[in-house]
Amino acid sequence: MKFYKSLRFRIFLSMLLLLVMTFISLSIVTAIQYKEEAEDYHRERLLRKEANIKENINYVLKNTTYPVETELIPLIFKSKIYEIKDIHNLEIHLYDLKGTLLKSSRASFLRDTSYAKLSRDILTHIEDSPTKSYVYSFEEDGQEYQSSYSYITDASFKPLAILNLPYIEDDGFINKELMENIKRVAMVYGFMLLIAIGLAYFLSKYITRSLKTVSDKITETRLNKRNKKIKLDNDTSQEIYTLVEAYNGMIDELEISAAQLASSEREAAWREMAKQVAHEIKNPLTPMRLSVQSFQRKFDPNDPNISEKVNEYTNTLIQQIDTLSSIASAFSTYAKMPAQQDENLNVVAITKLALDIFNEDYIYFFSEEKEIISKFDRTQLIRVITNLVKNSIQAIEKKTPEDPRIEVRVFSENKHTYITVSDNGAGISEENKSKVFEPKFTTKSSGMGLGLAMVKNIVETYQGSISLQSIEEKGTTFTVSIPQN
Repeated sequence: MKFYKSLRFRIFLSMLLLLVMTFISLSIVTAIQYKEEAEDYHRERLLRKEANIKENINYVLKNTTYPVETELIPLIFKSKIYEIKDIHNLEIHLYDLKGTLLKSSRASFLRDTSYAKLSRDILTHIEDSPTKSYVYSFEEDGQEYQSSYSYITDASFKPLAILNLPYIEDDGFINKELMENIKRVAMVYGFMLLIAIGLAYFLSKYITRSLKTVSDKITETRLNKRNKKIKLDNDTSQEIYTLVEAYNGMIDELEISAAQLASSEREAAWREMAKQVAHEIKNPLTPMRLSVQSFQRKFDPNDPNISEKVNEYTNTLIQQIDTLSSIASAFSTYAKMPAQQDENLNVVAITKLALDIFNEDYIYFFSEEKEIISKFDRTQLIRVITNLVKNSIQAIEKKTPEDPRIEVRVFSENKHTYITVSDNGAGISEENKSKVFEPKFTTKSSGMGLGLAMVKNIVETYQGSISLQSIEEKGTTFTVSIPQN
């Protein structure tokens, strides 16, 4: 699973992103707030200077010996304008009511015509303003400026001239305060980020721990075994508690369904077994009944051949009784689970012992090891080998090849013991490969098809497996795998 698809990683990343986004948002808001405060500060400072300069100008106007008229403003403030500039440390421009420059505190002003005439737009703003004043902001050579424009009046409040005060916005101090503030916030958020990383790690681990427990339990859930429920801690969240309760409820339902299914399968198996037993028993009973009826009709004590007929009748009954006994033994063997008399066996030696009962000279045994140990029941292991070898013998007899050959091999690999039985007999068709281990399946004219089913039953009881490879008309190989201790 890719890490970015993990719920734990997403919770961890979400918490970190939330903290980082909060820091960025706070920094942006702080910068905007500082900018607005700086603008208000400069505007208020300019207005305060304007008010103070106007008081000085009014004082000059009250104490001048010249008539207070617009045309005489340059004479009245011929030297006074420089004094006012030095007192307030601010350039001063005086215009007539039509916007023409009358007097300026800038010494080189005559060589700079940018302030010689006010624009019509500025004059309109002054006239339309309720306070008869106007503040204009602009930027020049990368430096921000504010200029205030307001009327200067005589004693009768009649406008005499227009006062212009250009003001440079020096934000150095405010910018320094802003950067220091952001640095302090960054230090706090950096410390909080470290705490958040640890908190997010443990919190995401805590949240996903219960989910992983549920996931592991669901992965281990099997229909053929008893599944354990999940036990919850008292501090489990409501969402996890609901999920676990749903899982535990599913386990209860699964056990009920499994029990019902097993019961149904057992009943079906026993019904099928009963049918098969009844069918197999009927086969020998029919000739037995006919023999008895024939003997009853033809019985004559005075018949000179009576002894021969009795012997024939008796042999027929004995033969059918033996058949019935064989049927009963076969079903009993299949139904009986392997006796759990487990012991550590040398599979090589037991396999050789099982092959000693066969007289066929085309049976060959191979093993590169003298001793391979596995836990198994001796009788059941012999039964597995003899059944597989018998099956191969019957396959060879069915085909009757020119050079019949059965090879039995024993070897070990990856902590498993393997027994293979190969023949060059008739082989198994693709259609029948999936059926060979089913009870009562057989391709032979005799027998009940329980041998391979019994072998599979025995091997799987010991956590082993059996498989086959077969090519029709070329031969078959059965492979038995048994775990080693």
